Amino acid sequence: MSANRIIIDTDIGTGAVLGGDPDDAIALALAMNSPEIKLEGVTTVYRDAIPRARFAQKILHLGGRDDIDVYPGLSETMLRNRPGGHTIDGLPWEAGRQDEGVDIGREWKGHAVDFMIKTIMDNPGEITLVALGPLTNVAVAMVREPRIIQHVKEIILMGGAHRLGGNGAGLNPAEANVKRDPEAASVVFSSQAPIVMVGLDVTMKVGFTQNECDLLRKSGNPLNEMLANMVEQWFEVIRTKRPDIRQTGQDKTHMQDPLAVSLLLNRSLVTTRKMKVTVEYDHRVGTGQTVAIAPEESIWLDLGNTRGNVEACIDVDSEAFRELLLEKLNCKNIDTAKRHLPFDRSSHTDDGILFGSAD
Repeated sequence: MSANRIIIDTDIGTGAVLGGDPDDAIALALAMNSPEIKLEGVTTVYRDAIPRARFAQKILHLGGRDDIDVYPGLSETMLRNRPGGHTIDGLPWEAGRQDEGVDIGREWKGHAVDFMIKTIMDNPGEITLVALGPLTNVAVAMVREPRIIQHVKEIILMGGAHRLGGNGAGLNPAEANVKRDPEAASVVFSSQAPIVMVGLDVTMKVGFTQNECDLLRKSGNPLNEMLANMVEQWFEVIRTKRPDIRQTGQDKTHMQDPLAVSLLLNRSLVTTRKMKVTVEYDHRVGTGQTVAIAPEESIWLDLGNTRGNVEACIDVDSEAFRELLLEKLNCKNIDTAKRHLPFDRSSHTDDGILFGSAD
Protein backbone atom coordinates (compact mmCIF):
# COMPACT_ATOMS: atom_id res chain seq x y z
CA MET A 1 0.00 0.00 0.00
CA SER A 2 1.38 3.43 -0.95
CA ALA A 3 1.98 6.02 1.75
CA ASN A 4 -0.58 8.73 2.44
CA ARG A 5 0.73 11.94 0.88
CA ILE A 6 -0.07 14.87 3.12
CA ILE A 7 0.51 18.55 3.82
CA ILE A 8 0.35 19.58 7.48
CA ASP A 9 -0.95 23.12 8.05
CA THR A 10 -0.17 24.09 11.63
CA ASP A 11 -0.16 26.89 14.19
CA ILE A 12 2.63 25.08 15.99
CA GLY A 13 3.49 26.35 19.47
CA THR A 14 6.32 25.63 21.83
CA GLY A 15 4.75 24.75 25.16
CA ALA A 16 5.42 28.16 26.71
CA VAL A 17 4.88 30.86 24.10
CA LEU A 18 3.95 31.08 20.43
CA GLY A 19 0.44 30.06 21.37
CA GLY A 20 1.49 27.44 23.85
CA ASP A 21 -0.10 24.03 23.45
CA PRO A 22 2.60 21.57 22.29
CA ASP A 23 0.24 19.10 20.61
CA ASP A 24 1.04 20.46 17.12
CA ALA A 25 4.70 19.56 17.63
CA ILE A 26 3.75 16.06 18.77
CA ALA A 27 1.45 15.70 15.76
CA LEU A 28 4.35 16.67 13.47
CA ALA A 29 6.59 14.14 15.21
CA LEU A 30 3.93 11.46 14.77
CA ALA A 31 3.74 12.12 11.03
CA MET A 32 7.55 12.15 10.70
CA ASN A 33 7.85 8.81 12.48
CA SER A 34 5.17 6.99 10.48
CA PRO A 35 6.30 5.26 7.26
CA GLU A 36 2.62 5.07 6.26
CA ILE A 37 2.74 8.86 5.77
CA LYS A 38 4.68 10.84 3.15
CA LEU A 39 4.93 14.40 4.42
CA GLU A 40 5.11 16.60 1.31
CA GLY A 41 5.61 19.79 3.30
CA VAL A 42 4.62 21.77 6.36
CA THR A 43 2.80 25.11 6.25
CA THR A 44 2.24 27.51 9.13
CA VAL A 45 -0.68 29.78 9.91
CA TYR A 46 -2.01 32.37 12.36
CA ARG A 47 -0.14 34.96 14.42
CA ASP A 48 3.62 34.86 13.83
CA ALA A 49 3.57 32.40 10.97
CA ILE A 50 7.29 32.92 10.26
CA PRO A 51 8.49 32.18 13.83
CA ARG A 52 6.17 29.17 13.81
CA ALA A 53 7.80 28.04 10.56
CA ARG A 54 11.25 28.38 12.12
CA PHE A 55 10.15 26.24 15.02
CA ALA A 56 8.68 23.61 12.69
CA GLN A 57 12.08 23.49 10.97
CA LYS A 58 13.73 22.80 14.31
CA ILE A 59 11.32 19.95 15.02
CA LEU A 60 12.03 18.45 11.60
CA HIS A 61 15.79 18.90 12.09
CA LEU A 62 15.83 17.17 15.47
CA GLY A 63 13.83 14.35 13.91
CA GLY A 64 16.36 13.95 11.10
CA ARG A 65 13.96 15.21 8.43
CA ASP A 66 15.70 18.19 6.88
CA ASP A 67 14.39 16.88 3.55
CA ILE A 68 10.93 18.28 4.36
CA ASP A 69 10.38 21.95 3.50
CA VAL A 70 8.39 24.43 5.57
CA TYR A 71 6.32 27.23 4.04
CA PRO A 72 5.18 30.19 6.18
CA GLY A 73 1.60 31.24 5.54
CA LEU A 74 -0.81 33.90 6.69
CA SER A 75 -0.41 35.53 10.09
CA GLU A 76 -3.52 37.68 9.68
CA THR A 77 -7.04 36.28 9.51
CA MET A 78 -8.65 35.98 6.09
CA LEU A 79 -10.56 39.29 6.23
CA ARG A 80 -8.08 40.95 8.62
CA ASN A 81 -11.01 41.76 10.86
CA ARG A 82 -9.91 39.75 13.89
CA PRO A 83 -6.79 39.56 16.07
CA GLY A 84 -3.78 38.23 14.21
CA GLY A 85 -0.51 39.52 12.78
CA HIS A 86 2.94 39.52 14.32
CA THR A 87 3.46 39.65 18.06
CA ILE A 88 6.80 38.14 19.06
CA ASP A 89 9.40 38.58 16.29
CA GLY A 90 12.86 38.85 17.78
CA LEU A 91 11.99 37.25 21.10
CA PRO A 92 13.67 34.04 22.37
CA TRP A 93 10.61 31.93 21.64
CA GLU A 94 12.31 28.63 20.87
CA ALA A 95 10.55 26.35 23.34
CA GLY A 96 12.20 27.78 26.39
CA ARG A 97 15.55 27.55 24.55
CA GLN A 98 15.87 23.81 25.13
CA ASP A 99 16.74 23.53 21.45
CA GLU A 100 19.43 26.23 21.67
CA GLY A 101 22.30 25.60 19.31
CA VAL A 102 20.18 24.08 16.53
CA ASP A 103 20.95 26.34 13.58
CA ILE A 104 18.84 25.69 10.52
CA GLY A 105 19.62 28.69 8.32
CA ARG A 106 17.45 27.52 5.41
CA GLU A 107 15.61 29.91 3.15
CA TRP A 108 11.88 29.67 2.54
CA LYS A 109 11.01 28.19 -0.84
CA GLY A 110 7.64 29.90 -1.11
CA HIS A 111 4.37 30.85 0.51
CA ALA A 112 2.09 28.30 2.15
CA VAL A 113 -0.93 29.08 -0.02
CA ASP A 114 1.06 28.83 -3.26
CA PHE A 115 2.57 25.54 -2.11
CA MET A 116 -0.84 24.08 -1.22
CA ILE A 117 -2.35 25.02 -4.56
CA LYS A 118 0.55 23.77 -6.68
CA THR A 119 0.96 20.49 -4.80
CA ILE A 120 -2.74 19.64 -4.95
CA MET A 121 -3.20 20.69 -8.58
CA ASP A 122 -0.09 18.78 -9.69
CA ASN A 123 -1.27 15.64 -7.88
CA PRO A 124 -5.06 15.44 -8.27
CA GLY A 125 -6.74 13.07 -5.85
CA GLU A 126 -3.49 12.23 -4.05
CA ILE A 127 -2.91 14.94 -1.43
CA THR A 128 -4.57 15.07 1.98
CA LEU A 129 -4.57 18.39 3.81
CA VAL A 130 -4.19 17.96 7.57
CA ALA A 131 -5.27 21.28 9.06
CA LEU A 132 -4.26 21.67 12.70
CA GLY A 133 -4.81 25.41 13.15
CA PRO A 134 -7.18 28.15 12.02
CA LEU A 135 -8.31 27.51 8.47
CA THR A 136 -7.01 30.76 6.95
CA ASN A 137 -4.45 29.23 4.58
CA VAL A 138 -6.86 26.56 3.38
CA ALA A 139 -9.71 29.02 2.78
CA VAL A 140 -7.51 31.48 0.89
CA ALA A 141 -6.18 28.64 -1.26
CA MET A 142 -9.77 27.66 -2.09
CA VAL A 143 -10.65 31.24 -3.05
CA ARG A 144 -7.56 31.65 -5.22
CA GLU A 145 -7.92 28.26 -6.92
CA PRO A 146 -11.40 26.76 -6.44
CA ARG A 147 -10.43 23.62 -8.37
CA ILE A 148 -8.45 22.35 -5.39
CA ILE A 149 -11.83 21.53 -3.83
CA GLN A 150 -12.27 18.81 -6.45
CA HIS A 151 -8.62 17.80 -6.57
CA VAL A 152 -7.77 17.45 -2.87
CA LYS A 153 -8.07 13.85 -1.71
CA GLU A 154 -9.39 14.81 1.71
CA ILE A 155 -9.16 17.47 4.40
CA ILE A 156 -8.66 16.18 7.93
CA LEU A 157 -9.09 19.09 10.29
CA MET A 158 -8.84 19.49 14.03
CA GLY A 159 -11.55 21.98 14.81
CA GLY A 160 -15.08 22.66 15.88
CA ALA A 161 -17.47 20.76 18.11
CA HIS A 162 -20.84 19.27 17.23
CA ARG A 163 -21.72 18.43 20.86
CA LEU A 164 -23.81 15.42 19.83
CA GLY A 165 -21.93 12.89 21.95
CA GLY A 166 -22.22 12.05 25.61
CA ASN A 167 -19.71 14.74 26.60
CA GLY A 168 -21.39 17.55 24.67
CA ALA A 169 -22.67 19.48 27.66
CA GLY A 170 -19.13 20.02 28.92
CA LEU A 171 -17.70 21.38 25.66
CA ASN A 172 -17.26 24.97 24.58
CA PRO A 173 -19.29 25.38 21.37
CA ALA A 174 -16.76 27.90 20.00
CA GLU A 175 -13.58 25.88 19.49
CA ALA A 176 -10.31 27.83 19.15
CA ASN A 177 -9.34 27.00 15.55
CA VAL A 178 -12.78 27.94 14.29
CA LYS A 179 -13.39 31.04 16.39
CA ARG A 180 -10.00 32.56 15.54
CA ASP A 181 -11.02 32.84 11.87
CA PRO A 182 -14.68 31.85 11.54
CA GLU A 183 -14.99 33.42 8.08
CA ALA A 184 -12.25 31.11 6.83
CA ALA A 185 -13.82 28.13 8.59
CA SER A 186 -17.14 28.91 6.90
CA VAL A 187 -15.48 28.91 3.47
CA VAL A 188 -13.89 25.50 4.09
CA PHE A 189 -16.89 23.74 5.64
CA SER A 190 -19.24 25.03 2.92
CA SER A 191 -16.89 24.12 0.07
CA GLN A 192 -18.22 20.57 -0.40
CA ALA A 193 -14.67 19.26 -0.22
CA PRO A 194 -14.43 15.86 1.54
CA ILE A 195 -13.74 16.72 5.19
CA VAL A 196 -13.10 14.73 8.35
CA MET A 197 -13.91 16.89 11.38
CA VAL A 198 -11.88 15.91 14.43
CA GLY A 199 -13.57 18.14 16.97
CA LEU A 200 -13.55 18.64 20.71
CA ASP A 201 -16.12 15.85 20.95
CA VAL A 202 -13.29 13.34 20.54
CA THR A 203 -10.10 15.30 21.17
CA MET A 204 -11.12 16.05 24.76
CA LYS A 205 -11.18 12.30 25.36
CA VAL A 206 -7.51 11.71 24.55
CA GLY A 207 -5.00 12.84 27.11
CA PHE A 208 -1.34 13.15 27.98
CA THR A 209 0.00 13.15 31.53
CA GLN A 210 3.35 13.08 33.29
CA ASN A 211 3.38 9.30 32.78
CA GLU A 212 3.54 9.80 29.02
CA CYS A 213 6.22 12.48 29.41
CA ASP A 214 8.33 10.01 31.35
CA LEU A 215 7.99 7.47 28.55
CA LEU A 216 9.14 10.07 26.03
CA ARG A 217 12.27 10.67 28.07
CA LYS A 218 12.99 6.95 28.44
CA SER A 219 13.11 6.62 24.66
CA GLY A 220 16.50 8.34 24.60
CA ASN A 221 15.44 10.31 21.51
CA PRO A 222 16.55 14.00 21.40
CA LEU A 223 13.29 15.06 19.77
CA ASN A 224 11.24 13.19 22.35
CA GLU A 225 13.26 14.86 25.10
CA MET A 226 12.36 18.23 23.63
CA LEU A 227 8.69 17.26 23.32
CA ALA A 228 8.64 16.17 26.97
CA ASN A 229 10.13 19.53 27.98
CA MET A 230 7.47 21.34 25.97
CA VAL A 231 4.63 19.39 27.56
CA GLU A 232 5.97 20.03 31.04
CA GLN A 233 6.22 23.75 30.28
CA TRP A 234 2.61 23.61 29.16
CA PHE A 235 1.68 21.91 32.43
CA GLU A 236 3.13 24.96 34.20
CA VAL A 237 0.96 27.25 32.08
CA ILE A 238 -2.09 25.16 32.90
CA ARG A 239 -1.38 25.32 36.63
CA THR A 240 -1.38 29.12 36.53
CA LYS A 241 -4.75 29.21 34.75
CA ARG A 242 -6.57 26.34 36.42
CA PRO A 243 -6.65 26.37 40.25
CA ASP A 244 -8.53 23.06 40.22
CA ILE A 245 -5.58 21.42 38.44
CA ARG A 246 -3.19 22.80 41.07
CA GLN A 247 -5.36 21.41 43.83
CA THR A 248 -5.54 17.89 42.40
CA GLY A 249 -1.85 17.80 41.53
CA GLN A 250 -2.65 15.90 38.31
CA ASP A 251 -1.01 17.44 35.26
CA LYS A 252 -2.89 16.71 32.06
CA THR A 253 -3.40 18.04 28.59
CA HIS A 254 -5.07 16.77 25.42
CA MET A 255 -3.56 15.30 22.26
CA GLN A 256 -5.92 17.02 19.87
CA ASP A 257 -3.73 17.45 16.79
CA PRO A 258 -2.01 14.05 17.07
CA LEU A 259 -5.46 12.45 17.00
CA ALA A 260 -6.13 14.09 13.63
CA VAL A 261 -2.84 12.75 12.23
CA SER A 262 -3.50 9.30 13.68
CA LEU A 263 -6.54 8.84 11.43
CA LEU A 264 -4.14 8.46 8.52
CA LEU A 265 -2.74 5.43 10.33
CA ASN A 266 -5.91 3.85 11.70
CA ARG A 267 -9.29 5.30 10.79
CA SER A 268 -11.02 2.77 13.03
CA LEU A 269 -9.81 4.72 16.08
CA VAL A 270 -12.91 6.87 15.67
CA THR A 271 -16.53 6.43 14.77
CA THR A 272 -18.01 9.05 12.47
CA ARG A 273 -21.29 10.22 11.05
CA LYS A 274 -21.81 12.04 7.76
CA MET A 275 -23.03 15.56 8.50
CA LYS A 276 -23.56 18.97 6.97
CA VAL A 277 -21.59 21.49 9.04
CA THR A 278 -22.13 25.23 9.03
CA VAL A 279 -20.33 27.94 11.00
CA GLU A 280 -22.42 30.47 12.92
CA TYR A 281 -20.62 33.72 13.73
CA ASP A 282 -20.92 37.49 13.81
CA HIS A 283 -18.57 40.46 13.99
CA ARG A 284 -17.66 39.94 17.64
CA VAL A 285 -14.30 38.43 18.55
CA GLY A 286 -14.71 34.92 19.95
CA THR A 287 -17.76 33.89 17.96
CA GLY A 288 -17.63 30.91 15.64
CA GLN A 289 -19.73 27.87 16.44
CA THR A 290 -19.90 24.80 14.24
CA VAL A 291 -23.41 23.43 13.81
CA ALA A 292 -23.70 19.84 12.55
CA ILE A 293 -26.89 18.67 10.88
CA ALA A 294 -27.70 15.27 9.44
CA PRO A 295 -28.24 15.70 5.66
CA GLU A 296 -31.68 14.10 5.81
CA GLU A 297 -32.76 16.72 8.34
CA SER A 298 -31.48 19.75 6.42
CA ILE A 299 -34.62 19.97 4.25
CA TRP A 300 -36.76 20.53 7.36
CA LEU A 301 -34.53 23.42 8.38
CA ASP A 302 -34.89 25.26 5.05
CA LEU A 303 -31.32 24.42 4.14
CA GLY A 304 -32.23 22.46 1.04
CA ASN A 305 -31.50 18.78 0.53
CA THR A 306 -27.75 19.36 0.75
CA ARG A 307 -25.49 16.35 0.87
CA GLY A 308 -23.27 16.03 3.89
CA ASN A 309 -19.60 16.43 3.01
CA VAL A 310 -18.24 16.17 6.56
CA GLU A 311 -17.41 12.96 8.40
CA ALA A 312 -17.83 14.23 11.95
CA CYS A 313 -16.03 12.18 14.59
CA ILE A 314 -18.45 11.02 17.28
CA ASP A 315 -16.32 8.82 19.54
CA VAL A 316 -12.74 7.58 19.91
CA ASP A 317 -10.91 4.56 21.32
CA SER A 318 -8.70 6.56 23.69
CA GLU A 319 -6.48 3.71 24.83
CA ALA A 320 -5.83 2.43 21.30
CA PHE A 321 -4.84 5.96 20.29
CA ARG A 322 -2.47 6.24 23.26
CA GLU A 323 -0.74 2.99 22.36
CA LEU A 324 -0.41 3.98 18.70
CA LEU A 325 1.05 7.39 19.60
CA LEU A 326 3.63 6.00 22.01
CA GLU A 327 4.58 3.20 19.63
CA LYS A 328 5.16 5.60 16.72
CA LEU A 329 7.21 7.91 18.93
CA ASN A 330 9.47 4.93 19.73
CA CYS A 331 8.76 4.99 23.43
CA LYS A 332 10.15 1.98 25.28
CA ASN A 333 8.30 -0.34 27.62
CA ILE A 334 4.90 0.50 26.21
CA ASP A 335 3.58 -2.94 27.10
CA THR A 336 4.57 -2.49 30.74
CA ALA A 337 3.50 1.14 31.05
CA LYS A 338 0.72 1.75 33.50
CA ARG A 339 -2.59 1.35 31.70
CA HIS A 340 -5.04 4.12 32.38
CA LEU A 341 -7.44 6.38 30.56
CA PRO A 342 -6.32 9.91 31.43
CA PHE A 343 -9.92 11.12 31.39
CA ASP A 344 -13.21 9.51 32.18
CA ARG A 345 -15.14 10.08 28.98
CA SER A 346 -18.51 10.05 30.71
CA SER A 347 -17.87 12.59 33.44
CA HIS A 348 -15.12 15.04 32.51
CA THR A 349 -16.10 18.69 32.45
CA ASP A 350 -13.16 20.42 30.75
CA ASP A 351 -14.54 23.36 28.82
CA GLY A 352 -12.40 23.10 25.70
CA ILE A 353 -10.99 26.61 26.04
CA LEU A 354 -7.70 26.27 27.89
CA PHE A 355 -6.99 22.93 26.31
CA GLY A 356 -8.20 23.95 22.85
CA SER A 357 -5.56 23.88 20.14
CA ALA A 358 -2.94 26.59 20.29
CA ASP A 359 -4.34 28.46 23.25
